[in-house]
Amino acid sequence: MVFAGRAAAAVLLLAMVAAPARAADPIKIGLSGPYTGGSSSMGVSMRDGAKLAAAEINKAGGVLGRPIQLIERDDEAKNEVGAQVAQELINKEKVVATVGFINTGVALAAQRFYQEAEIPVFNNVATGTIITNQFKEPDYDANYVFRNSAYDVLQAGLMVDEALAQGHKKIAILADSTNYGQLGREDIEKYLATKNVKPVAVEKFNIKDVDMTAQLLKAQQAGAEVILAYGIGPELAQIASGMAKLGWKVPMITSWPSSMQSFIDIAGQNGNGVIMPQTFIEDQTLPKRKAFLENYYKTYGVTKIPTPVAGAQAYDSIYLLAAAIKQAGSTDGPKIRAALENLNEKVEGVVTTYDKPFSAKDHNAISRNMVVFGKVQDGKIVYAKDEDAKNAGVVRLKEKSAN
Repeated sequence: MVFAGRAAAAVLLLAMVAAPARAADPIKIGLSGPYTGGSSSMGVSMRDGAKLAAAEINKAGGVLGRPIQLIERDDEAKNEVGAQVAQELINKEKVVATVGFINTGVALAAQRFYQEAEIPVFNNVATGTIITNQFKEPDYDANYVFRNSAYDVLQAGLMVDEALAQGHKKIAILADSTNYGQLGREDIEKYLATKNVKPVAVEKFNIKDVDMTAQLLKAQQAGAEVILAYGIGPELAQIASGMAKLGWKVPMITSWPSSMQSFIDIAGQNGNGVIMPQTFIEDQTLPKRKAFLENYYKTYGVTKIPTPVAGAQAYDSIYLLAAAIKQAGSTDGPKIRAALENLNEKVEGVVTTYDKPFSAKDHNAISRNMVVFGKVQDGKIVYAKDEDAKNAGVVRLKEKSAN
């Protein structure tokens, strides 16, 4: 009896000692993106922005008294690898949420596993319109997919409206052959139809193509006055360089990835003047942005973020998730999802201050009024419009009427 009593006391003591350790176990959040290959400047910027946010949160005491631990995985911008990574993060690493996804195709291939596991997944760069609509009512009771990037319908509308505002009616569309490019092309064509405008040319190109002469000649021969291009940095750069080789000077308006460092490096001077929708420009007008940029430059030993939008949106996504976990008082997936859909506190980010960014029916944090046009100018992305530069210190809140 004495021995049994001592054994019971020992077990109780061990439990008391172990309890605080368990309480301090890290909150595991997946961080999935392409850190190698053609999309790597986006992926690395995204990864590094998320790491900065996690470090700041941990320095301030973590969430629920626990540190955030980011579990990084390289999806190589490949759909099948992204799906494998998702399963590993869910089943082996036991993440409570995942942020990332640069490529629309990878997001669509991977996020279904999070949906099935009832674990929130946060797209902070991928922009395919379908991404947050993949698991909507009435087919699904709850949607676990969220996003804080400017989705393609917003970008397509802005690109078309800008072309029309410049007085161009003869519009050519060039888009890459990926899900991202072709879904973006569809959004552009649908929006053009609402304006009773039909593109004079619609051309496709593949990832790693380095000669766009054939596509550009067709657009030129069709009398195009402006090029609307949907793709990522390396191939968009080949379009800009191809236009220069042909001596063809018409405006080029692209989807957001012409802000990638790879576009700037490959296009060189040929990229000057290209404009694109952006949620974030590297200005230090607001204190939060200034601190973020200074910290990023110092931490990673750079003078600019390779892909500013990716770094900024990823940084904000970690703060949004942390706010949801804190509000939920739990790392339970359904509770985090419910908290994201009804965040009580405002979350100050570097893209904006998020005030009720999500609802049960709307999982996109960015509305059209929050997007500006950036312009490539001598190796940097600057504001394309004077009014946006003048209003750089104004926080653009989400439009309540956004869908």
